[in-house]
Amino acid sequence: MAAKLGATQTVNSSAADPLKEILALTEGHGANVAFEAVGLTPTVDLALRCVRKGGAVTLVGNVAPKIEFPLQTAVTRELSIHGSCASRGEYPACLDMLARGDLDAKPLLSAVAPLAEGAAWFDRLYRKEPGLLKVVLRP
Repeated sequence: MAAKLGATQTVNSSAADPLKEILALTEGHGANVAFEAVGLTPTVDLALRCVRKGGAVTLVGNVAPKIEFPLQTAVTRELSIHGSCASRGEYPACLDMLARGDLDAKPLLSAVAPLAEGAAWFDRLYRKEPGLLKVVLRP
């Protein structure tokens, strides 16, 4: 999906060692930034280890109240850590970009369904049905 939306390089962590791949792609320096959106100790640790010294990691919308955080990795590598959850008022700008066609959300949509089918779609999403990412319900 990242490549489809414009990423120039992607790494499938199921098929390869992601840290090794990222270091190879960056000639051993590490990425400038990483976005971690899972919220598990191993994925946060990977995000911190795959950025260059002085890089930045954004932790996105995680719901776990606590994880193990590799503090020395963040401190000794002088990383900037940012949190992101929901919105700080960007909705109007995002809606405007969608309306102008500057952003294409279609690749992110798995389905558009009637509101009456909402419970079934939420159940499918909750069960983590493969291939489902976002579902729009219409009244």
